[in-house]
Amino acid sequence: MKQEKEFQVLVADHTHESFAQIICDEMASSAQARGTGIAKRTPEYIQQKMREGKAVIAFSPEGVWAGFCYIETWSHGDYVANSGLIVAPAFRKDGLARKIKKKIFELSRKKYPEAKIFGLTTGLAVMKINSELGYEPVTYSELTQDEAFWSGCKSCVNYDILMSKERKNCLCTAMLYDPKDHPEPAETSADFKQHSKLYERFMRIKQWKLLNPFLKKKAQKAGARKSLLQYFFNL
Repeated sequence: MKQEKEFQVLVADHTHESFAQIICDEMASSAQARGTGIAKRTPEYIQQKMREGKAVIAFSPEGVWAGFCYIETWSHGDYVANSGLIVAPAFRKDGLARKIKKKIFELSRKKYPEAKIFGLTTGLAVMKINSELGYEPVTYSELTQDEAFWSGCKSCVNYDILMSKERKNCLCTAMLYDPKDHPEPAETSADFKQHSKLYERFMRIKQWKLLNPFLKKKAQKAGARKSLLQYFFNL
């Protein structure tokens, strides 16, 4: 059984700016190998994402750069995309993509808890990871209609197909995570404490009822009946 490597996956910051060029080069190389296009980004853009705390970077156990992903926002923050997912060739098939996706998803939820998180992909592996995170396949009409987002598709070899379909569909599968479909537990901390006290009281009553009759009789003889009742019923 293959053992997964212990990659370090963390939120990028200004100390990682020197990796921006290699990240951009690998993004372009990977897209070319797949025969698809991506929204082209400059090293300066990647560095900006790092400084803003809107990116995740991964390193191998030996400290070698291994992967990257960043956050983009659209429609005034109503929509969030986890873009530019890339894993260095030497570290593919080691489960790293899943770890990066999980980390960038958690970062997106933390920074934009009300936003819908979406993505367009042709990769089955990415679709599977997205499904595990709670994404669901949707029509393109449910994605952001921000022109700036769709202009990023111009570098894709399938852009003509997208436009011929009036941006209603293309070869990519649209997937969306809507926080409204995944509500947080409604119970507040105060509610939890109150319910915990009720549960504790219930358990004491249950213990009292199940208490060995012999022990109750012995306690009564010792004049401790009232103290036991005070303990079990909090009187």
